[in-house]
Amino acid sequence: MYKTILQGRFSHKFRSLTISILITLTVMTRRLLGKPMVREWSSLFEIANLFWRAQFNHALSLTSPQTSRAYFDSLYTVLDHQLDIDVRATQPDEPRGDWFIPRQTKSEVTMLYLHGGGYAFYAAVTRKMIEMLAQHLGIAIFAPDYRLTPEHPHPAQLDDGLAAYQYLLARGIKPNRLVIAGDSAGGHLMLMLLVRLRELKLNQPVIGIGISPWTDVGLRPPNDSQFGNDRFDMVQGYMTLKFAQWLKGDSTFTDAELSPIHQKVNGLAPIYLQAGGKEILVDMIRDFAQCATEQQARVRLDVWEHMTHEFHAYGNHLAESQQALSCMRDAITWATNANAQSVFATCAQTEINNLQAHNSIHTECT
Repeated sequence: MYKTILQGRFSHKFRSLTISILITLTVMTRRLLGKPMVREWSSLFEIANLFWRAQFNHALSLTSPQTSRAYFDSLYTVLDHQLDIDVRATQPDEPRGDWFIPRQTKSEVTMLYLHGGGYAFYAAVTRKMIEMLAQHLGIAIFAPDYRLTPEHPHPAQLDDGLAAYQYLLARGIKPNRLVIAGDSAGGHLMLMLLVRLRELKLNQPVIGIGISPWTDVGLRPPNDSQFGNDRFDMVQGYMTLKFAQWLKGDSTFTDAELSPIHQKVNGLAPIYLQAGGKEILVDMIRDFAQCATEQQARVRLDVWEHMTHEFHAYGNHLAESQQALSCMRDAITWATNANAQSVFATCAQTEINNLQAHNSIHTECT
């Protein structure tokens, strides 16, 4: 059962509710005329996709990050609001964040989850997505509330991600039972954190999972999905450049230094990536996976042709989301299974599968 949450300033709630109603009426009218935006989309998916695009666009037009975040959180819909999950904040002497713990779980696997939001938002709807992930995957998840841009540019987020990883190790969680995952900017942070762990000669986690990960902070070639899929996706190409600018702040960091696609990724933990074929990031995700394959890094990429950014958030309410979450469970089982014969079966969505590479080549992605 759906549950809509309205909160915060009246003007924000009124605008968000009005936008939601107008988009719903527009989509339903268009569908009655036989003109869905994408034939393979449900009305729920189309409405939500357009609503979050409108919310992001307006939030980024506001004068301060705090106002932007408050507006973005003023209305959101929870698709499954009775999940069997306990949410517990960390103590003052621990890294700031929350534990999402399934009440029925007996799994020894723990996930360090790095949220998305362009490094500038940690939205209420994202927290609900993490709850849903904990439920579907049946594992405890720790999600750090890392510092946000533009107030805190790079390397604040990487430092906070590293502190969270070390916090989990200090709690006695073994690397071979520890997964690092992240969506969008959180997928970017996951990849950069794997590289940082290697630089510090710290143990890698058992697997890294990227949900629609941001792999290139620069401007992509013409006709790339970065702008070519604007008409479909809930996030827009210009946002990647704004978020990249905020990530750099006043520093002299280059696009290459801050982009996973330009890092040496061989020798890292296995990397499992999921993307939607109609999202703005899909081409850079494909390019990253191809480059990682050329380095003989262990990587697999699955792409759902008609999906957009972070379609996983729909849980059981979307067949593609269900399948993606099932593949995620299979990836974790494969990675944590000590039996060398364990198989992570490919599917119709698998475009690149190099999980058995030998990690012998040292090149740099371009």
